[in-house]
Formats: sequence, C-alpha cells, structure tokens
Amino acid sequence: MDDHIILVTKKDLLRISHVLSFQGSDEFESLELELDRAKVLENDCVPADLVTMNSKFQFLNLQDDKEMTISLVYPSDSNFAEGKISVLAPLGSALLGLRVGQSINWMFPDGQTKTLKITRMLYQPEESEDWHL
Repeated sequence: MDDHIILVTKKDLLRISHVLSFQGSDEFESLELELDRAKVLENDCVPADLVTMNSKFQFLNLQDDKEMTISLVYPSDSNFAEGKISVLAPLGSALLGLRVGQSINWMFPDGQTKTLKITRMLYQPEESEDWHL
C-alpha cells in the first residue's frame, strides 16, 4: 500500500476491529497495520469525498481507462457480482480511507500492476447522515 495518510471513522474502526477479532488469521495483518496507522475521525467530521464503510464510489483503472462502481461493505454483505467488495478483501482494505482524486497501485491476480484512482463518491453514509450503517 502507499504511504498516504489513511482516514477512518471511529465507528468504522470499532466495527472493523470487531470483525477482525473473530477472524484469527495473519491473512488480515496488512489491514490491521493500516488501521493502526490511520487517523481516526469523529463520525460527524468526515470529508464528503472519503471512502468509508458502506460508501458507493467509482474508480478508474488508469491503464485501460475502465471505470468501475463498487460499494465497500462488511464481509456478510459482500457480493462481487453486485459490486459489493468486502473490507477484508485485499482490494477492499486498500480502498478504505482513500479520498476522491487519490490513487493506489494494485497488483491483480494475473500479476499486472494497475493504478486505480477514486473518481467519484456516489454515496457516503456519513454525508447522508445514515448513522445506522
């Protein structure tokens, strides 16, 4: 992952930490490290362009100019066919805390590294004051 500052809401940090406590695997160590170095924001002080849990957003693959819309969700809600990516999936954990305009270099299963840029926030629970999500 890149050296950019990760921003995460207090609510998301608590919920993700709770989910991780039941996983019992070193598989999620990179997500735990990201959360450890994250700047934690109060739930009502979140920038509107920040990828938080249950956000729906678009990102652009800069190598092939393909745009994709996804929602970042908890594992129980994940469904790749519906564009719902789990925060525990490597790509999901890499996108958490990014802002519109930021990008990451991501290695796909075929071994190719591509640059993914967050281009648009379509829905963010904090911006919509959907505090229950």
